[in-house]
Amino acid sequence: MTKGFKIIGISVRTTNKNNQSQQDLGNLWNKFFSENVFDKVPNKISSNIMTIYTDYKSDYTDEYTTIIGIPVSTLDQIPNGLIGREFEKENFQKFIAKGEMPNAVLNTWINIWQRDKELNRKYTYDFEVYGQNSQNGENSEVEIYIATK
Repeated sequence: MTKGFKIIGISVRTTNKNNQSQQDLGNLWNKFFSENVFDKVPNKISSNIMTIYTDYKSDYTDEYTTIIGIPVSTLDQIPNGLIGREFEKENFQKFIAKGEMPNAVLNTWINIWQRDKELNRKYTYDFEVYGQNSQNGENSEVEIYIATK
């Protein structure tokens, strides 16, 4: 069980069909860094960057929304051009992607998709946490949390 949280960041609606998400998420990450989104977010409670996958149309094979942002204490101040969302507490199964990024994260997701039914996924929201260890070359680690029933 993970307690709920609030996040401010940027988002895109995408799908895994035809590798669309790889292009869309690459563009979203580029925007996040090129527009210094991290520095624009007020009331940060962490220096972690989170990627949230939510608003699933059905499952991982269909449309969903991706948000890249930073956990915050309040949604009272959301800068222009950014979005704020609150996520309720949920049951999660934790995975750790280890190795060179972004390949380690992608490979972990492929493993999760292959085990989709057995994991009993809920498709409310899933998220990744990019903390201090996420930029260590081949020794990088990113936590991935999958909502389960």
